[in-house]
Amino acid sequence: MTINSRIKMPLGFWDGLRQLGIATQDVVRKARLPLTIITEPVVTTAQYFAIWQAYSNLMDDASKGIIKLATAFETAHYPPSVLTAYHARDYRDALNRMARYKQLCPPEKLLITEEGEDCTIELEWSYTNQPGPPILVGITLAFLLELGRRGTGQPLTANFVEFSHPMGDVKTLEDYFGCPVRIGSNCNRLTLHRRDLDCPFVSYNAELLEILIPVLDQSLGEQQHCRSITEMVKWIIKHSLAGGRPDIQTIAREIGMSNRTLQRRLSEEGTSFKSLLTQTRHDQAREYLRDSSLDIKEVAFLIGYEDQNSFYRAFHLWEGDTPSNWRIEHVGTSPIN
Repeated sequence: MTINSRIKMPLGFWDGLRQLGIATQDVVRKARLPLTIITEPVVTTAQYFAIWQAYSNLMDDASKGIIKLATAFETAHYPPSVLTAYHARDYRDALNRMARYKQLCPPEKLLITEEGEDCTIELEWSYTNQPGPPILVGITLAFLLELGRRGTGQPLTANFVEFSHPMGDVKTLEDYFGCPVRIGSNCNRLTLHRRDLDCPFVSYNAELLEILIPVLDQSLGEQQHCRSITEMVKWIIKHSLAGGRPDIQTIAREIGMSNRTLQRRLSEEGTSFKSLLTQTRHDQAREYLRDSSLDIKEVAFLIGYEDQNSFYRAFHLWEGDTPSNWRIEHVGTSPIN
């Protein structure tokens, strides 16, 4: 099983929010994350879900939030994985490419089935036991229809849409999808007219696909190799420190394991969670101290210490010196306290 808790933020996501008149700082604060997350190209699953939930909480109605953001993305801001779909030969080709390359940006997983006059696309979650925020589900399914409309240049409609959770004003969603919308279903599913899948894309670009597809296929192959648990745990700890001191329960939940299984896997790789937490904090402390624009209190916070004195004691154990003196020796600047 490939373990992946690294989520690429959609290219243009923050620009899309600005186009809607939403301050990105408001979303981040609502998500209770550090403002530096805005410049992070990759986040953890928990952070990804928190950002989407914060966006939902800032909207007056979830249905409006779904439609606004699904239609706000300019094609120029599409990431390569979506560009291969937008420039596909037809709608069927586009949907299959979306499902294939969605693996590069979990946690959403698309299951496509063609039967009779219908094509159903069901959304599931991969690499996490926690379902994503309802608004993320809504935007994902809405964008799949938006992709068909933009690619074909036709006002396509869905046949039926099902959501497992409330999505705000159902009438607003039905007007957008052009079909009945059911709330409280046992799945999240978009049902399209199968005949629409044969519609050619006016945006078809064979030359661009010849460039993008080999690169994406190579990335997909590399990702499907199992990563070491140690590497994954360190990465999640690093990106969770500013929110407090992450515990093994949080990390295990992130990568879809029980605490006991995670402890055993780390032991097999010759380490422990406590050791990785200490090592990551130490590494990050050194990195942040090299940035002379950060004062010591900020560094302490960024690596999960609630007070400066605790950080001083820990750093002295690691380096045998104070953070201020270490900074002077290695950066050559006066201490900033």
